[in-house]
Amino acid sequence: MTSLMAANAAAFEQTVRSTIVLAGTFDPQDWKRPTDCPGWTVQDVLSHIIGIELMLLGEDPAPGHTLADDGFPHVRNEMGRMMEAAVDARRSHSGDQVLAELREVLDRRLAMLPTVDPDEQTIAPNGRPTTQAGFLGFRAFDAWIHEQDVRRAVGRPGNLDAPATVCTRRIMTPGLPIVVAKRAGAAPGRSVVFEVTGPVEFTERVLVGGDGRAALTDDLDAEPDVRLRMDWETFVRLVAGRCASTDVTVKAAGDAELAERVLANMALTP
Repeated sequence: MTSLMAANAAAFEQTVRSTIVLAGTFDPQDWKRPTDCPGWTVQDVLSHIIGIELMLLGEDPAPGHTLADDGFPHVRNEMGRMMEAAVDARRSHSGDQVLAELREVLDRRLAMLPTVDPDEQTIAPNGRPTTQAGFLGFRAFDAWIHEQDVRRAVGRPGNLDAPATVCTRRIMTPGLPIVVAKRAGAAPGRSVVFEVTGPVEFTERVLVGGDGRAALTDDLDAEPDVRLRMDWETFVRLVAGRCASTDVTVKAAGDAELAERVLANMALTP
């Protein structure tokens, strides 16, 4: 493995194992609690992780299972139907059965990873070209986002500073210029600063160029038109589309109207 592949593999393993340990404490009611993912319970989220990893192992995640044509309003495209089939096929299973399958699938995926060429080209979930090493970073990111979905649903926070947060920040922050310029409609020359506090801390400034396109900039000294300060979990919930801006606490300074438009359009995941 390259260093990037190894780091992403370690991040992926850590967050899935953390989810497994957490799920080992669940009672039957915990498995059925709704999460921030529309239409999915805690058990459904773990079934989804199983389904994706089975596909990456080259296996059918829902053999013989046909998804009904209705009853799934949260499914919006063919990829969504394929992922939902893996989830729906396990809704008749017990939580303990799903947990046992997740353990088994994780072990097989980890055993497979050393055979994968880290430099082989593939397509990332965002539709852009990447390498197998980079793709594994998306798997760490996705698994960690879902771990947090589960933790919020059962009221047991934790692992907010996991190694997968490195993948999460690397994947999500490049989307902030789209939020500011394209979605919020910030005019040329305007800028927005995002200040994120612990347990993961960073500051990003987005500047809209003369052509109307925005980019991240290292110039953090100039006073922005909008400054948004929030904790790491709030940032993650907003960019992952897990809540509305009115559901969380964000300290906003500067142009109130632009701040409101930015916060209302921060969701970057489908």
